[in-house]
Amino acid sequence: MTTKPNSKKYIYSIGRRRSAVTTIRLFTGKGDSSINGIALEKYFPQKIAKIIHEKPFIITKTLGKYYFEAKINGGGKMGQVDSLSLAIARSLVKVDENFKSDLRQAGLLTVDSRIRERRMVGTGGKSRRQKQSPKR
Repeated sequence: MTTKPNSKKYIYSIGRRRSAVTTIRLFTGKGDSSINGIALEKYFPQKIAKIIHEKPFIITKTLGKYYFEAKINGGGKMGQVDSLSLAIARSLVKVDENFKSDLRQAGLLTVDSRIRERRMVGTGGKSRRQKQSPKR
């Protein structure tokens, strides 16, 4: 547990997916979750995003018992949602070690380390494209 200057206790963890990096502070109690200072519902208005980030809370049966403040940098929206889900799951494991097996079984503690394949020299600007061969 770490303490904030205003003495609220929280659990800190990090989640990553592609280019998105999420740092999260998980607080006990009821409150409004926010991302980069914006309300959660405004930052992720998509329905699928709501389902993905709530999944760790649903699996551990802790929905409504915790709220968080997150800072997300980089990536697209879906990469950000996945990194947020990983950060929440890691924080819940720090809260109670018994959650680890359920979250692991659901695949929420597995880091998806796939990243964009960078372009290669001599491929005409794309990563896998080959240069056109001459006809004769």
